[in-house]
Amino acid sequence: MNSKVNPAPISLETAETASKYSYIAMLLHWLIAVLIIVNVGLGLSANYWLADDQVRPVIDLHKSIGITVLGLVLLRILWRVSHRPPPLSPSFPSWERMAAHITHFLLYLLMIGLPLSGWAHDSAWVAAATHPMKFFGLFSWPRIGFLMNLDPAVKESLHLHDRLGTLHTWLGYALYALLAMHIGGALKHEWIDRKSVLKRMVP
Repeated sequence: MNSKVNPAPISLETAETASKYSYIAMLLHWLIAVLIIVNVGLGLSANYWLADDQVRPVIDLHKSIGITVLGLVLLRILWRVSHRPPPLSPSFPSWERMAAHITHFLLYLLMIGLPLSGWAHDSAWVAAATHPMKFFGLFSWPRIGFLMNLDPAVKESLHLHDRLGTLHTWLGYALYALLAMHIGGALKHEWIDRKSVLKRMVP
């Protein structure tokens, strides 16, 4: 007599749930995405569209959101390390899976590097010591001490503030390009390949 018991079939709902990110990962993903989009708009408006007397409050908000994004991205990385993300379907070619991993790695790198470069840029401002940065107007946020406390003449001779600002700008361009690739790839899978990856990141 055969004593083996056939395992219960896996339901479609169970399979779909297993292929999804956790709710915490989803929340962090979309919150970071919205904050980055808002910050891009604030940065562009401060550079091109606002009058001089309107720029400072917008830049202060831009800084606060940038620091928030940095904290959320670090939280997201900790969550990802402790909660293995669902694998991509084996139906995707190996080069697409590899490209997705590389893009995600570079995105995380830029989402950390961009706010850090902005923080360094702000800390190297010659008036940083006398103009505290307020986190959403609630409390003073510390500058990076060794940059803020450099002799102003040294800062000027090195053009430190300008160079860090240029770095921040170019990292921003790199992030925009990667985000465009990330979104474009997701839409390609959704509309052309008919292999939805968006469903993995929505409840």
